[in-house]
Amino acid sequence: MNAEDAAPEEARGETKRFRAKRDAILAAAADVINEQSAKGMTFADVAQRVGLNTTSVTYYFKRKEDLAAAAFEVTLDRLDAMLDEAHEEGTPEARVARYLSINMERLARIQRGEEKAFAILSDLRAMEGEMRARLMQRWQQIFRKTRALWGAEGSRAQTDLRGGRAHVLLENTFWLPAWITRYEVDEYPRVESRLMDVFRHGIATPGDKWTPALLDLAHDEAEPGREAFLLAATRLINELGYRGASVQKIASELNVTKGSFYHHLDAKDELVIECYKRSFDLIAEAQRLAEEGPGDHWRKLTSIIATLLDVQFSERGPLLRTTALSGLPPRVRTALIDRSNRIARRYAGMLSDGIAEGSIRAIDPLVASQTMMALQNAAFDMRKWAGTMPRDRAVAFYASTIVFGLFDDRVLDF
Repeated sequence: MNAEDAAPEEARGETKRFRAKRDAILAAAADVINEQSAKGMTFADVAQRVGLNTTSVTYYFKRKEDLAAAAFEVTLDRLDAMLDEAHEEGTPEARVARYLSINMERLARIQRGEEKAFAILSDLRAMEGEMRARLMQRWQQIFRKTRALWGAEGSRAQTDLRGGRAHVLLENTFWLPAWITRYEVDEYPRVESRLMDVFRHGIATPGDKWTPALLDLAHDEAEPGREAFLLAATRLINELGYRGASVQKIASELNVTKGSFYHHLDAKDELVIECYKRSFDLIAEAQRLAEEGPGDHWRKLTSIIATLLDVQFSERGPLLRTTALSGLPPRVRTALIDRSNRIARRYAGMLSDGIAEGSIRAIDPLVASQTMMALQNAAFDMRKWAGTMPRDRAVAFYASTIVFGLFDDRVLDF
């Protein structure tokens, strides 16, 4: 019998109440992080959501950073448990299917109000010091456990490919909350089936080959130096989040003064809007060039994917991650989400045309378009991975996850 079992009922009741209140605070913190980012979270906002005063919250968590870290730990614990359950299955395909099913069941419970969402992990890198090191180490463990869904043995090329697959699987499940609410809860099983179909077999027909043509996205700068400025800002925002990337840090990255920042832009919100505009314009330009170019829709879509991944893995990149949206004012955020949705719908239209002409496998184009959004959005985090091999190989490996599916090894012959 442990000490808690031996304690009086009153003491055990206090422990349960303490844990219940602590769990409520962590759930509220996760909501705030998802809406405003970890840097934007305040004790006052969290306290209001659980009916406490700020002092009461500090009884459980002394510093805001401690609360954010604890919320991230909850997410990592949940991911760890989901992966453990998925690993009980006997094959890579069954493990991935189980992991996806667990996530879909969780999202259905959240939508029905039976469960709270956990904190998204996009702000992990904005944490500092020992706390950041501890959380990032745990994240690496989650990544390795995800990669092991495909097995632990194999060649270096197989390990590289599994790394790309693990990242795409994780990012697709993180991206799900951004679009799954467009469906009724009773449709979730059908969406799960359609998404797993893309994971299993990709968008390619049996005879399709990976022979994309990189598109020319070169353009003239309207204002000299502005492109470099937006690139530096995009890199920092992707790494540290909207609130973590201060004006001072962006200026320091470029070795210029804060005054130079305000020469380019009037406010930080305007900076993020301009970074998004640059990224969305590049994606839309790639879509336009591909649609106007030669070849069937298989060639058009693979050329877009290859071009945007090449941008993400090169000095021309990166594209701004949609996770930066959490720190923006609601009106601005809504406008940018609308632009993102238009890009996804254009992908869906191209997929539909490809299905009609027979160059794309019969899939759900709306679901498949979201896997493409997750793919291009998340590739920024794989720059170091991509740097360990020739870039065209990295592009082919990463793209294959959606193009040929998560279980087809033909790309290893590339």
